[in-house]
Amino acid sequence: MNKADFKVLIGYPPIKSEKGIPLLSQNRQFQYFNNPTFIFPVVLGTAATILKKEGYNILWRDFIAEGLSEDFFFEYLEFEKPNLFVFETKTPVIKLHWDLMNKLKEKFPDMKIAICGDHVTFLPEETLQNSKVDYVIAGGYFDFAILELCNALSEKKEIPKGIWHRKDNKIINNGKYEFKGRLDDAPFIDRELTKNELYQKEYNLKGRPFAYIMSARDCWWNKCKFCVWNHTLYPKGTYRNRTPENVFEEVKLLVDNGVKEIFDDAGTIPIGEWLKKFCGLMIESGYNKKVMFSCNMRFGAVNEEEYKLMKKAGFRLLKFGLESGNQKTLDRLDKGTTIEVIEESCKLAKKTGLMPHLTMMVGYFWETREDANNTIKLAKKLMTKGYADVLQSTVIVPYPGTPLYEEAIKENMFRFNPKEYERFDMSEPVLKTPDMTDEEVMGICNNIYKIFLTPEYMFRSLIGIRSFGDVKFVLKGAKAVVGHLKDFSRGKNEIN
Repeated sequence: MNKADFKVLIGYPPIKSEKGIPLLSQNRQFQYFNNPTFIFPVVLGTAATILKKEGYNILWRDFIAEGLSEDFFFEYLEFEKPNLFVFETKTPVIKLHWDLMNKLKEKFPDMKIAICGDHVTFLPEETLQNSKVDYVIAGGYFDFAILELCNALSEKKEIPKGIWHRKDNKIINNGKYEFKGRLDDAPFIDRELTKNELYQKEYNLKGRPFAYIMSARDCWWNKCKFCVWNHTLYPKGTYRNRTPENVFEEVKLLVDNGVKEIFDDAGTIPIGEWLKKFCGLMIESGYNKKVMFSCNMRFGAVNEEEYKLMKKAGFRLLKFGLESGNQKTLDRLDKGTTIEVIEESCKLAKKTGLMPHLTMMVGYFWETREDANNTIKLAKKLMTKGYADVLQSTVIVPYPGTPLYEEAIKENMFRFNPKEYERFDMSEPVLKTPDMTDEEVMGICNNIYKIFLTPEYMFRSLIGIRSFGDVKFVLKGAKAVVGHLKDFSRGKNEIN
């Protein structure tokens, strides 16, 4: 079949739930939100762009971000009649996607369906056993895998390695997809095709419009026991980063098209000579004065001089994974840091004018109420003393494929049957804890967000306002806090 006649739909099908709006795209951890912040799906966006460049007829529809119904979804498929529909899934919604794919195959038997994501990468056979899906992409770099699949289908060739399927009614174990190329070879994402305007609600990003990129896949540390991407999509030995020159060229393209802030969603931005080279390119070109740049960062990964260089290069917000205020937990998670390094990194980043953003989790099966309160105390200290600016908190969810999941299975620490995937959605604790009720665990999350409401933090936020843009930024943050408090409203603890 001619590529121009081969129509591929890429995106996210609608999901209806009383729990809220599902945040599925570009999320290492899934959650239903009252106040949704849809994140741009970089890998699927790259897939759509690659296919378009190769001459395929590409459709992009994120039915979740667009707020479209299942009825409209089916009408759309009836009208467009794509040859292939590709979408991403995750553990809490996999059963909903099994049901959906069965409906799709009944109504559109000629349309092929391919699914990707961390859950099906770890358990590809499971989805083939429980649904009428045609292809399961096992592995990360599924943007490149999708191209190989489309080439095989359009040219009627053998299905590539890493893509599980059926042959003669038997499931073909096709291993894991192995990416052997260079990330620099991928085209820059077509933001018009992929509707970047749908993904502008992230309250932590100040510039509008903003854009997500990934300088690497995914994290060079690659050890944290809870991180599902690092143990399924991009396990040890598969990490790749783009060159600083390539990332800078994308920055230039985005800025020249009006983007005011860029968030690099690599698990941790590359450091060392890579970071110095990138910062130098930003400074020498003057683009450091044209755009704000934010990214994920590890505590202790850079020193004060490097923070200063980042600030000069236009960096604004650094998102750090604090995870816990207890050293025993950091050690057990293989975070490779200490409480002392956490505090020092925050102080240095803040001293150089950068904004530290903290992420943390509660509900570990070895943490007591006192341990959980230690996390609150550390977060409150960092926020009220001005060493950090923003935080977010979640319930720990050990997804299938992570070492933490295997530990919880071995020690019988799941509160329910771990095959009840729909309960991995952060609306309740997943793991047993030594001395806390479910409500108390959820309450800890609530209490962490209440740090935003402490007089010390509110006063510091108010005196930091310098412009009308700052006012809007603070108001967006306040709206997000209210939404998070609703998400974790089952808890009843108070801040200690």
